Amino acid sequence: MPAVLDDTICAIATPPGEGGIGVVRVSGPGALDLAARVVSLRSRQSLHALPVRRLVSADVVVPSGESSPTDRGGATGVSQVIDEALVVVMRGPHSFTGEDVVEVQCHGGMVVLDHICRALLAAGCRLARPGEFTQRAFLNGRLDLAQAEAVLDTIRAKTARSLAVAQAQRRGVLSREIEELRSALVVALSHVEAALDFSDEDIAFVLPADLTKLLTDLSSQLGRLLRSSEEGRICREGALVAIVGRPNVGKSSLMNALLRQERAIVTPVPGTTRDLLEEVVQIGGIPVRLVDTAGIRATQDPVETEGIKRSRLAWGDADLALILLDGSELLTDDDRAVLASPEAFGALLVVNKRDLPQRLTLEEVRSACPACAGIVEISAKELAGLDHLRERVRDILTPHRLESAEGAMVTNLRHADALKRALEGIEQATQSVKQGRAGELVAMDLRIAADALGEITGVITTDEILQRIFAEFCIGK
Repeated sequence: MPAVLDDTICAIATPPGEGGIGVVRVSGPGALDLAARVVSLRSRQSLHALPVRRLVSADVVVPSGESSPTDRGGATGVSQVIDEALVVVMRGPHSFTGEDVVEVQCHGGMVVLDHICRALLAAGCRLARPGEFTQRAFLNGRLDLAQAEAVLDTIRAKTARSLAVAQAQRRGVLSREIEELRSALVVALSHVEAALDFSDEDIAFVLPADLTKLLTDLSSQLGRLLRSSEEGRICREGALVAIVGRPNVGKSSLMNALLRQERAIVTPVPGTTRDLLEEVVQIGGIPVRLVDTAGIRATQDPVETEGIKRSRLAWGDADLALILLDGSELLTDDDRAVLASPEAFGALLVVNKRDLPQRLTLEEVRSACPACAGIVEISAKELAGLDHLRERVRDILTPHRLESAEGAMVTNLRHADALKRALEGIEQATQSVKQGRAGELVAMDLRIAADALGEITGVITTDEILQRIFAEFCIGK
């Protein structure tokens, strides 16, 4: 449903469950009037006279004339206290939503919060839809669309680095860079269209060489942003790293060592792991979904065969594979089959059991898998070489080491898609200028590129896009 800004919404703003404090948020043109029906200030002041951004003590009551949710047989017409609370008023347009906002901070039990919400609904509020508070902030000009999406990224951040990226985007680092690029495109478009309007006059609004240089520079800047999108996605969503190899090379031991806990079963018997085991660990500020897979080898066991099939599927989906080898033994046929797999391209080779006498040379490993990303020697048993392994994993997943606090990083698939379309439009316009094609074609491509960039910040958008974005938020945000 499209957003309606002339009604007043309410919702529980804290997560479900028990807690010391719970928050109910009210926003809209009638926020103070409707909240005043359920909030009785201990100071006897009117809620309308309350100074902004100042917490005050209050009782939250059932609106006069309504039945108390705590006493279904009670009489109406008498205000009944639901809970004691602290109340704060924030006046628009300087609130989060850009509207008048009242927040009630009460005890954090779900029954209390539910009863306060019901009382506000009885007073005339409407229950907010998912993400509607943030959507109102966007519609009221408090946030652009990229900043609004960064609010959700902030809530979902799993590491300090992903939080820093989200906060940079919420502050408008990406939006400002996108808007600068879009403004330059609009200026170029205006020159091209002016030349079309005055085609009968001998006036040069922009020289082809100057336009080509401008478009080339814009293409370079867009390409840099687009190249950050894969690292940004990993920073935002995390990476899938699969530990693969033949049986009994120490895959489960490595999983336990990286997790710093005995999560996977470790035995001397080959083929102990029959199914995928997945856990999340932080590596270099990146949330990594670490998958311990079944040992890959030739077998007639139907259960083990199914496990190997699942291992190969996880390997194919992984952002990075760690191919584990046993350094205390020579390469086996099963090792060579794993290293010869098409999925081995770009994998990191990990030679385990360096605490034992070594029979496997690094030269032999390199020659068996020249397309791999490198070799690290470790001992999962002795926890040796793990810091180096973590560094190599981090460097492979984020090769450019873009620092989110210093510049813009693209973390959102929607943004990356818009950047691709903008880049295609600019490159097509550049070719048209170089080949002397009609100005109308150049203008069309520039307009496509500018509109694509406008979709990122919400300068150009549709109700469908808005609904899809804000539907991901929880109710109350």
